[in-house]
Amino acid sequence: MQPPLWRQLQLTAGALASIRAGTSGSVAFEAVEPALRPGVQALGFQVLRWLGRAEALRRHLAKRTPPPLPDALLCAALGLAWDAERAPYEPFTLVDQAVEAAKRNPATRAQASFINACLRRFLRERDELVAITDQEPVAQWNHPRWWIEKLKRDHPRDWQRILNADNAQAPMTLRVNTQKSTAAAYLLELEAAGLPATRVGASGLQLGRARPVQQLPGFADGVCSVQDAAAQMAAPLLLDGLLPAKPGAAPLRVLDACAAPGGKTAHLLEMAGPGAAEVIALEVDALRSRRIGETLTRLGLQAKVVVADAARPADWWDGTPFDAILLDAPCTASGIVRRHPDVRWLRRESDTAQLAAQQAALLAALWPLVRPGGRLLYCTCSVFREEGSQQIDAFLAHNTDARLQPSPGHLLPQSGGNVRGVPDNPSGDHDGFFYALLEKR
Repeated sequence: MQPPLWRQLQLTAGALASIRAGTSGSVAFEAVEPALRPGVQALGFQVLRWLGRAEALRRHLAKRTPPPLPDALLCAALGLAWDAERAPYEPFTLVDQAVEAAKRNPATRAQASFINACLRRFLRERDELVAITDQEPVAQWNHPRWWIEKLKRDHPRDWQRILNADNAQAPMTLRVNTQKSTAAAYLLELEAAGLPATRVGASGLQLGRARPVQQLPGFADGVCSVQDAAAQMAAPLLLDGLLPAKPGAAPLRVLDACAAPGGKTAHLLEMAGPGAAEVIALEVDALRSRRIGETLTRLGLQAKVVVADAARPADWWDGTPFDAILLDAPCTASGIVRRHPDVRWLRRESDTAQLAAQQAALLAALWPLVRPGGRLLYCTCSVFREEGSQQIDAFLAHNTDARLQPSPGHLLPQSGGNVRGVPDNPSGDHDGFFYALLEKR
C-alpha cells in the first residue's frame, strides 16, 4: 500500500535536515524504514538536485529563516513544486500535503500556518518568483557558488554542461562477470526478462530503466554487478598487456588500494581469470572492508583483504614489489554528484586542497612499491583538475622514473564517446572520472 504523501514529505524533510547538519545522504536515507525508503529517497534526491532554487525561493518568501526542520519541509516542498513539468505530483497537491505534514508533526505544528502562507503565495506568484531567482547563479545551477566558479576555471568550455549533467538522473549500468557469462549472452537474458539494455565497453550493459537488483537475472549468483561505465575502465587500463600470455606463468601481484566496496577489486579478478593474479584489497576502514568480502563472496572470487592505511606501507607491505597498483584515491566525488546529490551541499571549498594533499601522499607512498616495468593507475571520481591533471603533473615533475601512458585523463559526466588510445572505452552515459596510467621506467 502506498504511504500517504504527507508522511513521505515528513521523512524527506527529516533526511534533508540531517544532511544540512552534516550527515551523508547515504546515512540519512538509510535511517528511513525500508518499506518507505525508496519513495522517500526518490523525493529526497529531487529536492537535493534543486535545493539551490528552493532556498532562493524561500528567501524571497520568508524574511527570516525558520527553524531547521520546518525550513527543511518548506524547502522540500519548493524543491519538488517549483517546476511543474518536473514535479512528481501536481504543485497544488504538494503544497496541500506539505501543510498536512507540518500539522501532523509536533516538531513543525507551530509553523504549519507559516508554511501554508509561504507555499500559497508561491503558487500565486510562481512565475514571477522563478524569474527573479533565475538571476541568482546558485538557484540557476543548483550548486554552491564556489563549486560553479571552480568549474568555470577548470573547464571553461564545458562547465555549463557539467552542471546540467549533475542535475540529471544517472543511468543504471551493469558489469557482467566474464567468469560466468558474457555481455552478449547476458543482454539476451535481460531482453527475455523484459529489461532492455545497450552495450557499453567490453563487459558493460546500460539498462533502459533502473530496477532493483533482485529483479536482475542471476544477480544473487554473481553473474553481474552494478558499476558505472567510467568505473569499468579501471581494470582494463591497468591490466591490458600485463596479464600472463601463457598458462602456468607466475601470477601478477596486484594491489587495489582504497578498495571498498570492492567493485574494482572484483573486476580485476574477473578480467585476470583464475590463477592469473594475486590481488590484495587494502582498506583503512574496517567496517567498509567487510563490504569487499561480501562483494567477492557473491561473485565467487577471492582476494586478500587487508585493513590498513595505504599511506603507511611499513604497517602492511611484505617488501615484494607489485606488478600493478590501482589507486582509487579519496576525493571530493565531484564527478558522481548525480548519483549522490548531497555531495555538492556537504563539501566545502577547503576540502579540495585537503584531499589533494592526501592524494599526493598516497602517490608518494605507493610508487616505490611498483616494480620496474610495472604500472600504477591513479584515478578519482572527480572533475576538479586539482585532483586530476594538476595532481599528476606535479607527480611527474618530481618522479623522473614515471612515464605517463595513454590514459583518458578527465572524463566529464555524460560525455560518452571514445577516448583516443584507450581500448574498450565506454561509449554510453557515464560519471565524471579522472584516469592516469603511470609506468615505472
